[in-house]
Amino acid sequence: MQALCYDRAVDPERIRALLAGVASGDTSVESALNALADLPFADLGDARLDHHRQLRTGMPEVVYAEGKTDDQLIRLLQAIIDRGQTALATRVSRDQALAVTAGIDGVVHNPAARTLLRPAPDAPEPSGRTVCIVSAGTSDQPVAEEAAVTASALGHPVDRIYDVGVSGLHRVASVRARLQAAGAIIVVAGMEGALASVVGGLVSRPVIAVPTSVGYGASFGGIAALLGMLNGCASGVTVVNIDNGFGAASAASRILHGGAADGA
Repeated sequence: MQALCYDRAVDPERIRALLAGVASGDTSVESALNALADLPFADLGDARLDHHRQLRTGMPEVVYAEGKTDDQLIRLLQAIIDRGQTALATRVSRDQALAVTAGIDGVVHNPAARTLLRPAPDAPEPSGRTVCIVSAGTSDQPVAEEAAVTASALGHPVDRIYDVGVSGLHRVASVRARLQAAGAIIVVAGMEGALASVVGGLVSRPVIAVPTSVGYGASFGGIAALLGMLNGCASGVTVVNIDNGFGAASAASRILHGGAADGA
């Protein structure tokens, strides 16, 4: 019987193939048990990497880089890569990015998004419904780019529409056709956060609003934008936490796939 090794990846298709091999007799039960033995998580000593997350939710664990040492970040990303999954880290500092890109081949640093990304070897090209990322101003770009990188890593084409804030409404009105063509829209805005309600009133698509911490003193680090978005008059707008571009893109992906996101 063929002894298949599924230790490198735990996406649903590979697990399905493993179980089909057992059912057909091409894979021994013992081989399957060995392949499944370390699936729940990998104990790295100071971290437990959740290898079952892709099976449960459709996307592997994503590493939040703030507060981690260079060594921790490298080990976590390498462990994800070793299992054939897409490795994504968010909130990455410049020094962390330099250390990781020097230590792991093929990792791409997006300094605007503050992300590190290495797609899985068999990751398909982005396809299907587009996620449109809309930002009010260029100061919102780091959060907008975090959303864009995440959406792309989850397999979605991305349309960026930046600097169309409400102080010049003609700008967002001029791109209504692009907004309506998208499968889901992520609106990133600081200050008073009014852009989300404006976009929500223009389209029939799901709108996910991301308040940012951009603004003068009375914006209270994004709380004003958060409350403005929560109290917006456009119906059906969903709001995530302050500066959470990653969470917005993850939600958009689940919406577009009717549940859990496809494997990333």
